Amino acid sequence: MALGALAMEAVERARRKIRRREACRNKQFWSAEEEQLLRDRYADELTEVLAGELGRSVSKVLAKANKMGLHKSQAFIEKHCRNLTPETGAAFRFQKGHTTWNKGLKGWKAGGRAKETQFGKGHMPHNWVPVGTEQIRDGYLWRKVTDTRHRSDWKQVHVMLWEEHNGPIPKGLILCFKDGNKQHIALDNLELRTRAEHMQKNTIHRYPPELRDAIRTVAKLKRTIREVEQDEEQN
Repeated sequence: MALGALAMEAVERARRKIRRREACRNKQFWSAEEEQLLRDRYADELTEVLAGELGRSVSKVLAKANKMGLHKSQAFIEKHCRNLTPETGAAFRFQKGHTTWNKGLKGWKAGGRAKETQFGKGHMPHNWVPVGTEQIRDGYLWRKVTDTRHRSDWKQVHVMLWEEHNGPIPKGLILCFKDGNKQHIALDNLELRTRAEHMQKNTIHRYPPELRDAIRTVAKLKRTIREVEQDEEQN
């Protein structure tokens, strides 16, 4: 990627960051006084009334009350929800001994020509592949080792090779390619590293001088953009 493209990418990221920051500025945060008002009055007053006083939507007030663990009082429920008694809707419930219309029927039967187009027993999806199939994903070679239709059916080939000779990878370590080539799958090209060691091997110093200069230039550009953003905020 050319330096010009890298610079434009950095500028675009900065613009997106500014837009997100402006969106946060427009967000209506709750003050301590508003939270206290909600805490004092939510249990016994209509949410619509509180929403009007606070200048917020009912859904926003409900969400805030839920986040604060607030609930309507029993007195409020008895006053405003008096119609919700144990007998509400009794006339529309199934009565004891009621027989459902589909009792004794086995499953749902589709009408028309639906049966002709249904998947038959043992049907395999169009993207099914047999055990032993290999695919490249994100540069790594994967092999299908089982056929249970779960993600665990696929294993990374270089991991399989390592574990075949050395056993499971210890917790806290990762398996890496010494030469950085994910297609060079050979036992002598594999090694275990901590994440810190892996990061150290992928620092700027592993690149050619001209690329290191380009990376430093882009970093300087990003710092300049951040300084401009900070100046704009202060002004």
